[in-house]
Amino acid sequence: MLVWERPEPPDRPVLGPLSRERIVRTAIRLADADGLEAVSLRKLAAALGVGPMRLYGYIATKEELLDLMVDAVHAEIRPTGDGWREVLCSLAEATRQAVHQHEWLADLIGGRPQLGPNTLASGEAVVAAMGGVDLDAAVPAISAVNAYVIGAVRREITERRAERATGMDKKQWQATFGPYLERTFATGRFPALAMVVRDGPHLDADQTFRTGLDFLLDGIEARISS
Repeated sequence: MLVWERPEPPDRPVLGPLSRERIVRTAIRLADADGLEAVSLRKLAAALGVGPMRLYGYIATKEELLDLMVDAVHAEIRPTGDGWREVLCSLAEATRQAVHQHEWLADLIGGRPQLGPNTLASGEAVVAAMGGVDLDAAVPAISAVNAYVIGAVRREITERRAERATGMDKKQWQATFGPYLERTFATGRFPALAMVVRDGPHLDADQTFRTGLDFLLDGIEARISS
């Protein structure tokens, strides 16, 4: 029986109150602070003040725990709006915000389908918003937006982690590598890239995300309308 359907064991107050919700909430707190590496069952049990074996009454494997954590965060991803475009835009923005709040989520989204109740509720809202759009267009459209968001937020989180690892923010990185690019472009071997760097738009992360999303939604709208 999947974890979503499996009942919890009866509480044993003499050993300290415990529940699946409390376990997941604590695991998310540990992951938010120190990443997924901090979410071993041993560390989680220590944070809860219980023995590791007691956790197995609520979760059978670490994979189940990760699924529960992802689904709990999906409670924060509730697409809203009038019409499919607003709802898809809301889905993208809410997912990005959730990943920024819970950096570890970038490592877990985009794999096998999540089947928890919060994730299903989010998916239900998105599919329902497609309204009269034919399923042959609606399903690829939703998949395209999800793929765009996953790729975009993973890049942002990768850059954030690189800044922490190197101690260089974007401006410091540009100051360090800028002279090398200038020397390289001066050879004339990469004229198109040189033009992009010198004359192209230099958008911040928010602008980059929303501009790319608009391009994608415009393409979906043109396809649906044709």
